[in-house]
Amino acid sequence: MNTARAPTALLVEDESVLRRELRELLAQLWPELELLGEAGTGIEAVRLLERRIPDVLFLDIQMPGMSGLDVARHVQSRCHVVFVTAYDAYAVAAFEAGAVDYVLKPVQAARLATAIDRVKKRLAAAPIPARLDELLQTLSQGLAGRSYLKWINSTTGQNMRVITTDEVAYFQADTKYTRVVTMDGEALVRMSLRQLQEQLDPSIFWQVHRSTIVNANSIAGVARDFRGHVFLLLKQRPERLAVSEPYHHMFRQM
Repeated sequence: MNTARAPTALLVEDESVLRRELRELLAQLWPELELLGEAGTGIEAVRLLERRIPDVLFLDIQMPGMSGLDVARHVQSRCHVVFVTAYDAYAVAAFEAGAVDYVLKPVQAARLATAIDRVKKRLAAAPIPARLDELLQTLSQGLAGRSYLKWINSTTGQNMRVITTDEVAYFQADTKYTRVVTMDGEALVRMSLRQLQEQLDPSIFWQVHRSTIVNANSIAGVARDFRGHVFLLLKQRPERLAVSEPYHHMFRQM
């Protein structure tokens, strides 16, 4: 690394709130870092990377469409990578091997500071990052073999109900609970939307709003109004689900 210039970074995180929090923490903990840009999807990240490769890439793993692992493969060994992840089992063991670093969600300042210190040392010692091929293969195998949530214990009034994830049309945050909406009814589960998301198969359950995760198999179509707002039409459900702007890209081809 050329010490005459400021280190550069690209921030990739699909949740705008988490992206803002990470940006603010980086500004506090690494003020000399120049942020080249931000991306909310893997595709956006690749487009930015085609323009300029940063020194370090802060990269979410679980994103709809192109995942963080796919983006890392695109980067190859052209920059250092810090994964931002909710996975703390197989992933942590792989990251600790030292090829790249990681920060667990929700991001803690102390842990991010440790990751920054490691990146600074790598930038000073080695201009060419370690190869990611082996690590990415390990992570991909871990994701492929991961067991996702198949059923949920929920409550309807005073009654308990077991709902399979195949029955779910969408999940919606509701204060301390999460609404589980099926094709023929709804129930509540004592779990936050974020906790649920970490246990759901991301290829089937897509976050489309800060408070909503939809089962892709329940989507019948997409509607847009004159203001550019996007809504999902559901199979066997009358309501429309609002799609917040950071997730509009997911439905441009629909």
